[in-house]
Amino acid sequence: MKRKTLLLFLSAALACSVLTGCGNSEEPAAPAVTDVSESQPEEEEPAEEAPVEETAPDGMYKSELTGEWIDESLQSQRPVAIMVDNEKTALLHYGMTQADIVYEMMNSTANGEITRFMALVKDWGSITQFGSIRSVRPTNFMIAPEYNAVLVHDGGPFYIDAYLSNPWVEHFSGGFSRVNNGKSREFTEYVMSGDLESRFESNDVSTDYDDYYPGPHWQFASESAPVDLSTASDAIDCTLVDLPFPHNASQLDYDEASGLYLYSEYGMKHTDPANGDAQLSFTNVILQCAEHHQYDDNGYMQFNILNESGEGYYITGGKAIPVTWSKGSDTNPTKFYDAEGNEITLNVGKTYVGLVSQSRWDELVLE
Repeated sequence: MKRKTLLLFLSAALACSVLTGCGNSEEPAAPAVTDVSESQPEEEEPAEEAPVEETAPDGMYKSELTGEWIDESLQSQRPVAIMVDNEKTALLHYGMTQADIVYEMMNSTANGEITRFMALVKDWGSITQFGSIRSVRPTNFMIAPEYNAVLVHDGGPFYIDAYLSNPWVEHFSGGFSRVNNGKSREFTEYVMSGDLESRFESNDVSTDYDDYYPGPHWQFASESAPVDLSTASDAIDCTLVDLPFPHNASQLDYDEASGLYLYSEYGMKHTDPANGDAQLSFTNVILQCAEHHQYDDNGYMQFNILNESGEGYYITGGKAIPVTWSKGSDTNPTKFYDAEGNEITLNVGKTYVGLVSQSRWDELVLE
């Protein structure tokens, strides 16, 4: 009886085992879904790196003209804007490598559309010899106030008279040192050591920025994170800037080793005998296309840049991008914008600004 009961029990157990095994041939139940968001912590997005704050060296501040560290005693000192003759006879130019910003533009529609320089110098107290200096044109009185700069020149046509009466214009005309350099008198006037200090004092002109100063003109990248134009979708290679200035054939060649654009004209390097024969060079190059207006048959003219806008290029580091520019009044800084409408940021260093007549713009060569 016990044996029969045991057999019945074993048979039932075996049947149960077989039934359980058949269940494996059916579609398995869907596995339970684990909510990862609950079982694992969310991945945090990497935090943006805070910009590295640059610590000013003792007694230094960043120049508003170049972004370079310079002596803090110059912080409130306004720059001068020196008119420099660009006729071949005036060469060699003295002191030009001390300029922070150099403007070059057509000075007359006569004489092969000869250009003239306007050189902005912040640390003018260090000048030993600068020039030779020549006359000024109305366009320069539209640009110098952007920097609250005092214009240094020797006269000009009567077309400048209306600008001289503007309260934001300060200028020193003529009466600078004469140097016996064997040339005719028109090429012998220079700013020499002590000349500007004397003129500021005798004319009772403030050496510091005054109430018409509009504030810093440019925004600069840090030296640790320079502007790289190659990331722009509209960037082009630019190791040569061949300007459409027929009289003197201005040209800027990119030197990759130094990251500078080296200036030449009249088929030769532009060197500075006042500073070890260094070649004039720039970190930034800005080209500005503008219409010009001719006053008379003598070739006197001006660029139409007030309450105007136009096209241009920003060039640095072997690359160029197209830009647009706009300017309001004399004291409003000319602003330059990239294709997305952002104001351009300059790399630390000196800047060349070339004003090119719209009539010559198509002759500009960038390659």
